[in-house]
Amino acid sequence: MIQTPYYLIDRIKLARNMAIMDELRTASGAKTLLALKCFATWGVFDQMRQHMDGTTSSSLYELKLGRERFGKETHAYSVAWADHEIAEAVGYADKIIFNSIGQLTRFDTQSASINRGLRLNPRFSTSGFDLADPARPFSRLGEWDATKIEQVMDRISGFMIHYNCENDDFDLFDRQLTRIEDEFGMLLSRLDWVSLGGGIHFTGEGYPLAKLAARLKAFSERFGVQVYLEPGEAAITGAASLEVTVLDVLNNGKDLAVVDSSVEAHMLDLLIYRISGKIETTGDHPVQICGKSCLAGDVFGEFNFPAPLQVGDRLSIADAAGYTMVKKNWFNGVKMPGIVIKELDGSMTVAREFGYADFEGNLG
Repeated sequence: MIQTPYYLIDRIKLARNMAIMDELRTASGAKTLLALKCFATWGVFDQMRQHMDGTTSSSLYELKLGRERFGKETHAYSVAWADHEIAEAVGYADKIIFNSIGQLTRFDTQSASINRGLRLNPRFSTSGFDLADPARPFSRLGEWDATKIEQVMDRISGFMIHYNCENDDFDLFDRQLTRIEDEFGMLLSRLDWVSLGGGIHFTGEGYPLAKLAARLKAFSERFGVQVYLEPGEAAITGAASLEVTVLDVLNNGKDLAVVDSSVEAHMLDLLIYRISGKIETTGDHPVQICGKSCLAGDVFGEFNFPAPLQVGDRLSIADAAGYTMVKKNWFNGVKMPGIVIKELDGSMTVAREFGYADFEGNLG
């Protein structure tokens, strides 16, 4: 039995998302780029690259990883490139996307050899969290003034417009894309490509994929552009879990179970956005599942089980791939989860384990 904690990536569940990816690409003509800021575990890139067109990055290191481990088309984006990064970034990228006109101008000469884009901020989004809202007041994420953008149109061939966040509402997507068409149509028609970013939850149950495909195709044909999407969560949703073991049980007014993992260290997004983890269980015995760090609020959530939990019980915390594995850290020196891949034939491959040397090396 593999020692917990570990992230378990299930290739069969991943294949389900990739099949939907293929369906959307074929019906819409859009290309899909894996958003490495969400998921960058390259041990399953061999499977994903058969169904996606490349990667998009948020930093030089992600860009290099995408080029070397995924291959195919590589888009380079960063909120701000440093002087010492730009030459290397251009060397890895097929397209480089600048966050501001200032950065585009600053690195005009260095980036002239490849396709260039600019991030467009439409000044609205679907995010329900101010922390993640790219259109929040005084946002630094992209340009929105069409008059200013007009002055640099001769230097760029595309826009990146990232404004969706776990958006499972096609009608909302349709309305907001229409707003973008109405406000920026004169600029869009002068481009070769447009990335509509990520955050469209098209692999969710019941999502009207055919409608999305038709809408993307219509957008592409109207403006004569190649459409890109940058799925992160949509590519890997439901495909991984965090496997943990109960270390202790106690009752301080409610039943508690402490596991050999930590929200702070291993599923940080739950803490950041104050949301509960997911455990597929039902029953009459509510138990609060707690992490083993010293942080008082290190809690995965409260779940109902068919029987009281015991020391040694194994639990699976679902949806542990997106914005989870990329954010894991060494808080409290809690053992970092290994990475295990459940192959298509059901066998288990231990892709990576972490130990004290990794902890020590991370700090000095």
